[in-house]
Amino acid sequence: MKTALFLFSLLSLSASAFADGFTYQQAPGYYRMMVGKVEVTAVSDGTVVVPLKKLLTNITPEALTQRMAEASMTPDAETSINAFVVDNGKERVLIDTGAGELFGDKGGHLIENLRAAGYPPESIDKVLLTHIHADHSGGVSLKGKPSFPNAKVFVEKKDVDFWLNPAHMNDVEESQRHTFKESQQTMEPAIKAGLVQAFTAPSRITADIHALPAAGHTPGSVLYVLESDGQKMVFWGDIIHAEAVQMPEPRVAIHFDVDQAQAVKTRERVLADAAQQGYWIAAAHIAFPGFGHVKKEVEGYRWAAANYSRLLKPAL
Repeated sequence: MKTALFLFSLLSLSASAFADGFTYQQAPGYYRMMVGKVEVTAVSDGTVVVPLKKLLTNITPEALTQRMAEASMTPDAETSINAFVVDNGKERVLIDTGAGELFGDKGGHLIENLRAAGYPPESIDKVLLTHIHADHSGGVSLKGKPSFPNAKVFVEKKDVDFWLNPAHMNDVEESQRHTFKESQQTMEPAIKAGLVQAFTAPSRITADIHALPAAGHTPGSVLYVLESDGQKMVFWGDIIHAEAVQMPEPRVAIHFDVDQAQAVKTRERVLADAAQQGYWIAAAHIAFPGFGHVKKEVEGYRWAAANYSRLLKPAL
């Protein structure tokens, strides 16, 4: 009897909270870990449902459904949009900026979650873009003004030359041509403010971070490599969009890729290196917070997510 009354009181409390405007949202989206002596904070920009049956290539709908089912998901999967703050105590570096205003309420939560994590936008010293695409560079500017007024925005020159030049519009699938307008909208305010700094990979960006070329998804896609005190973390960008599918089958591409064949080659190279070397990965589109390792399987690879820790402690 007491158990029944207890359960009833919980249900009543939940119903009352909902009636009073309670919303079922997660706690502020940030999670910290250490890489050597450097603090890395994953920050969520939100999630978006990606219709994988329409977008993935080199896989049948039946095989796709099976792969997703093995991970207890459907092909219409809710996908994380992750960004990362690298804080070495001297400067704060933000890697990717989320979707800004481009995805509506599905994205655009980076600023509020940065603030919750103790990183107001004016405290960011550098912004590093893995590439120019809505969900990575969309948050560079908001309402026509730079989002991070004190930060230089670093981006590979080949992406600047490609996405900010409408002459390349016929080089992408028709469904992706909106990216040129979006790129102009989000990058131009930062360019006019003198904040955008193009570079050619490979290139050292900070004392702790260097960029490596990872072309295919876009012409100027890069990996950012953080090294500190003998430990290493690689920030991926869009090496993976659908972890449950592309880890075991790296040949699966996506219509977002400017050069699908090159994107597959890059993914195969990056996954092989990550599995062999065993360093940490920070992934933009693997379930938040996106920290983990790549493990080799008999066929393909698998993702080993970082074990949750309530404490900020050195990574193992």
